[in-house]
Amino acid sequence: MPALPVVGGRMIVRAFEKDGWRMVRQRGSHMIMVKDGSMTTLSVPDHKEVARGTLCSLIRHSGLTVEEFLELMG
Repeated sequence: MPALPVVGGRMIVRAFEKDGWRMVRQRGSHMIMVKDGSMTTLSVPDHKEVARGTLCSLIRHSGLTVEEFLELMG
């Protein structure tokens, strides 16, 4: 598994949007994303730097692999 970069929440949201996720609301410092056909919601922190563990968890819950997510970040 390739190493995950330390990136901001807005960049993570843009990558997930390329995969069909959409931001439905923001409550405080968390952006809530949903995807049609998925029961999962993603809560992306709106921080300048998101911890690697948090990013790994978001990727796992989205159903993507790390490689697929890094391609979307591309």
